[in-house]
Amino acid sequence: MRCVGILRAFRVTAALLLACGLSPAFADPLLDDIPSSGDLSSLRTQQFLYFAGFDLWRNGSAFYGGAQWAPGGLNSDGFTMKMLLAEGSYKYLSGGTDTRGTYLLASVMPVWRIKRCDLEVKVFAGLDLQNHRLSPDDLTNTLRGNHAGLRVNADLWWEPLQTQMMLALSISGSTIGNSFGIRGGAGWRVSDRFWAGPEVETSGDEVYRQYRVGAHVTSLRTGDFEWTLGAGYVEDNSHRSGAYGRLSVLTRR
Repeated sequence: MRCVGILRAFRVTAALLLACGLSPAFADPLLDDIPSSGDLSSLRTQQFLYFAGFDLWRNGSAFYGGAQWAPGGLNSDGFTMKMLLAEGSYKYLSGGTDTRGTYLLASVMPVWRIKRCDLEVKVFAGLDLQNHRLSPDDLTNTLRGNHAGLRVNADLWWEPLQTQMMLALSISGSTIGNSFGIRGGAGWRVSDRFWAGPEVETSGDEVYRQYRVGAHVTSLRTGDFEWTLGAGYVEDNSHRSGAYGRLSVLTRR
């Protein structure tokens, strides 16, 4: 109940911040802080990045938000701190029975950022807290209940053709349920306003797997906000297929 109360407070805070234009990523949490294109010199004095988003598909959903703090500036190499909060649901087959899982997740991770020319790499590692509830209860699923573990994440962003093309790769994993996520995307600059191109992704844990192929629009600017959208085809290890859609927004201060 305490976790639910904290999450509700986070929802209200995120909504107020977005409404006021102050604040608010599996960026999709896997890609929730895509770098801006163009001249980054204006970011040197900006220390905070706020993000929020949702991801929907036929048999599940995810809602998330969080922040990054870079004491040396978001455009500087070195230390950053990231906080992520998320909740969601998923459906899987257990012994031929449809089981619905719901989860709460909180993670705090120190980050190290390295940027060289057109290549940016971020490496994350830190505490991962999760709560999973199953209906009907599945005693064979080791994710049920409360867990604490280690979460790691690595993000790569590369612009090989003088800001006309981008390649992105994100890999994440947690010791809780051996969960993982891998996403890759490519994009081309459109009207000097955003990136657009294909994306592929796979994610899962000890009992669930998901595979995606689709397209994305990344870093679409409206005022102080940057939006990322994705949509395409998804299939899981229960042979359920359909469409997915996701939307995320970030801002820097």
